[in-house]
Amino acid sequence: MILGVPKETFPGERRVALTPGVLPSLAKAGHEVLVERGAGEGAFYPDQAFVEKGGRIAVSRAEVFASAQVILQVLAYGANDKTGRADLALFRRGQVLVGFLRPLGSPETVRDLAVTGATIYAIELIPRITRAQSMDALSSMATVAGFKAVLLAAEYLPRMFPMLTTAAGTTPPARVLVVGAGVAGLQAIATARRLGAVVSAYDVRPAVKEQVQSLGARFVELPLETTGAEDKGGYARAQDEAFYQRQRELMGRVVAESDVVITTAVVPGRKAPVLVTADMVRGMTPGSVIIDMAAERGGNCELTRMHETIAEHGVTIIGPVNLASSIPYHASQMYARNLTALVLHLTKAGLPEPNLEDEITREALAARGGEVVHPRVREAMDREARAAPSAAGR
Repeated sequence: MILGVPKETFPGERRVALTPGVLPSLAKAGHEVLVERGAGEGAFYPDQAFVEKGGRIAVSRAEVFASAQVILQVLAYGANDKTGRADLALFRRGQVLVGFLRPLGSPETVRDLAVTGATIYAIELIPRITRAQSMDALSSMATVAGFKAVLLAAEYLPRMFPMLTTAAGTTPPARVLVVGAGVAGLQAIATARRLGAVVSAYDVRPAVKEQVQSLGARFVELPLETTGAEDKGGYARAQDEAFYQRQRELMGRVVAESDVVITTAVVPGRKAPVLVTADMVRGMTPGSVIIDMAAERGGNCELTRMHETIAEHGVTIIGPVNLASSIPYHASQMYARNLTALVLHLTKAGLPEPNLEDEITREALAARGGEVVHPRVREAMDREARAAPSAAGR
């Protein structure tokens, strides 16, 4: 098949869906790759590099969509809420789309994609099972983001991370608290430790304690009932407000003792829980830094503003979005390997006709034949539909 790679159009997005290094593997499987001119430039992969590995360059976006049976994107419509809608007119019935879609957060966009008749696979829906680890782009991008979050904190913190003993005396190490020990959190812990900080970490899931400690960090334990805090996919479950209120009360002292707080707590398809209140920020030492990696979902810090860097009570609060795109070379490389593994798997399982007996194919499939077919996406659409009359009545 012809695999099409259009240039990413989300403002500031620098990644590309495939990199030259994966083209030989795809060619060996019989696939041809058509790349829109300039698609890899933002990630420092020039057109010539694709040509040297056997790819073809298309002069326009329209040519990519018209020629390819499969469209591979980083941020497809849904994840790209700024310019992604323009692609809807380019899809045709039976064409396949694979990319980040934000299907549980913006289920209405999946419905719009379904109307085109294309078969839609969402990266976010790939199951967390052993067979799918090589296709888990969510984890790959979280790894990049967790690394960059620490570098961002180090840039804004008016202190050095490591303890240094010099002729001018000894400087104490920075104290870093990571809230949420998923992939991004664990990478943040490892990076902060490599920079010499004293690191603590908290997660509602007691099962991650051993992972935190293996990286040399202290696991913060709070006297909370956490039975059922983790779903079968390994993600944290949403808790009720009473739980979060008690959690905030207990975390206040830990936050106040930290020079840097990096928050990563998100629940798929839901608004991020508020874990750091304005009062907690007020209790932090002036010059402290908060990196809120949940900014796009509303933020774990009450004062976070998405896309902005602000100062409150002497504390710098940063609400970054799309951190992985700020390290585009390796982020693209990792994503391309994930996507290649997924495409090769889907080809074996049946493309364009999906093999619904295969768990990976079945779970990643969001829409087909003009309809949204994924149960969780349909549930999200129903919740949105029920909420709409309430919002209109206010």
